[in-house]
Amino acid sequence: MKNSARTLLALLGLGVLVFLGALIFARMPTHTRQIAASQAAGLDAAAIERGRYLAVAADCSACHTAPGGKPFAGGLAIDSPLGAIYSTNITPHAESGIGKFTLDDFDRAVRHGIDDEGVTLYPAMPYPSYASMSDADIAALYAYFMHGVEPAASTEHANAIPWPLSIRWPVAIWRKLFAPSPDAPAFNASRYADPIVARGAYLVQGPGHCGSCHTPRSITLQEKALDDSSPSYLAGGIEIGGWVAVNLRGNVGDGLGDWSKEDIVATLRTARNAQQAVIGAPMSEVVVHSTQNLTDTDLQAIAAYLKTLAPSPGDAPKFAANPATAAALAKGQEAGRGAELYDDNCAACHHTDGAGSPKALPKIAGNSSVLAQDPNSLIRLVLAGSALPGTAAAPSPLGMPGFGWRLSNEEVAQLLTFIRSSWGNRASSVTAGEVARVRGSLNADTT
Repeated sequence: MKNSARTLLALLGLGVLVFLGALIFARMPTHTRQIAASQAAGLDAAAIERGRYLAVAADCSACHTAPGGKPFAGGLAIDSPLGAIYSTNITPHAESGIGKFTLDDFDRAVRHGIDDEGVTLYPAMPYPSYASMSDADIAALYAYFMHGVEPAASTEHANAIPWPLSIRWPVAIWRKLFAPSPDAPAFNASRYADPIVARGAYLVQGPGHCGSCHTPRSITLQEKALDDSSPSYLAGGIEIGGWVAVNLRGNVGDGLGDWSKEDIVATLRTARNAQQAVIGAPMSEVVVHSTQNLTDTDLQAIAAYLKTLAPSPGDAPKFAANPATAAALAKGQEAGRGAELYDDNCAACHHTDGAGSPKALPKIAGNSSVLAQDPNSLIRLVLAGSALPGTAAAPSPLGMPGFGWRLSNEEVAQLLTFIRSSWGNRASSVTAGEVARVRGSLNADTT
């Protein structure tokens, strides 16, 4: 008993020491390098316009503008594994916004995740990506938000994160462990031989923060990689609003291996392309508010960079064209219940050959979204439907109705298993249990 008591006391003592050490580590001030004074002086019209363009590239409005709210006045609820986090007001309002921020205050928040009171921001703010932005671009963003945005008053929303997860000092430990070092150099363009590819890499890794959604995360929620030095970077990421962010690497089938640069540019410009991949609601919003407004030069640079990314590990071709499915369906030969369901619900638009209609109805044969390792986006699409947005270059919105009201979980599973294994598609089957989980989350969203 005495030995057990000593052991318990030793463990408790060790736990206290670890707790105190973590607390001290979290509260240690973080040094951040100051932006050069020459950059801080750039508050002319050109700098403000450059900042406006960067705010578009970074899609700042997506998180900092609530539906029906004033631009950049915050108040949007952002779902996170911890609970809802409400975005802040980043207009130059003196009291409820960032009107009193100096350039260094602004830089500490954007690139280092520390607000003007020294509190670490939740990484819903993608400062690990913004850390690679240049001093000049941060100064231009500051010029825009201070001189190109209308001040707007707002009421602060309390984050809906339950205690003890709401305790903020552990977030500082997370930042110090997983965010880039404050003394790390900004983006190094010399890593890329082609300046066009370098520009694309900067936009993707920095202001575009594409890895925030398209890079898988560890159990501690940090992105497994922040740039292309790791094969995990952009290899397919987290689920957002029920849609799974897709693989942007060179994987054939479920990545961009079969895409041309023109396909990528068209997707970013219009939310559709000749490959006809499925664009989920979160990415549709990115296209509408951000990427369609980028210059063609920058879109070409992004496409050039993405096409340099090698396939993620374990890549295997998931499509080899096979006309047998189309021939059988055209003759009215249905191999099973999945084929029957396809004929009854899908063939009128996507045709018996699974080819769809160019720039209107997505093809199914060889579609990278159909072949994705995680079928949740496809399940959601069949259950609830989706819509492609209208853009400046493609103003007509296109939609697909949901079939959840008429198909059971087992029928959806059979249909998708057929789709993912026909016309030469080589993706895994879908189970009724997987469909039930997605249906349950959709039902929860509407209650």
